[in-house]
Amino acid sequence: MMSGRPVALYPGSFDPVHNGHLDIIVRAREIFGGLVVGVATNVEKQTLFSPADRVAMLRDATAGLTGVEVRRFDGLTVEFARTLGARVIVKGLRAMMDFEFELKMAAMNKRLEPEIETVFMMTSPEFGYLSSTLIREVARFGGSVAGLVPAGVERWLSEKIRAQHRGEHA
Repeated sequence: MMSGRPVALYPGSFDPVHNGHLDIIVRAREIFGGLVVGVATNVEKQTLFSPADRVAMLRDATAGLTGVEVRRFDGLTVEFARTLGARVIVKGLRAMMDFEFELKMAAMNKRLEPEIETVFMMTSPEFGYLSSTLIREVARFGGSVAGLVPAGVERWLSEKIRAQHRGEHA
């Protein structure tokens, strides 16, 4: 629990965090009073940034938001929620494709931990097309991601892409 308030968990890979994620973070914090943003290690995804980098980007992006804490976790989301004392898992939705996947995850989480609810929040329309995958692709090909990600994330992306072009493992 954060400050004795009920805590909700917003889990994801956030590779990288973008303005659609921040939209959900701000709105969920308002609804639930406290929010833990959980940076997951997803073994099925090949990420651009390390978990430590993703945590650092999120902490920077949410620095001005009271009641928001960023933490890394491994393993099952529902287990992490249980360790936090969270009663709610927040999931952002953009389209039906997201819903179908997230509905299966919510059903499995409910089976594993009946006391924890999953709440779906629609991303605001102006961010409905954003995905971390799309942002990484645009950045790799030299396109501008200004206005799609926080300024700090834009810098992280450009540095990472430059390092990859030089053959470094940044």
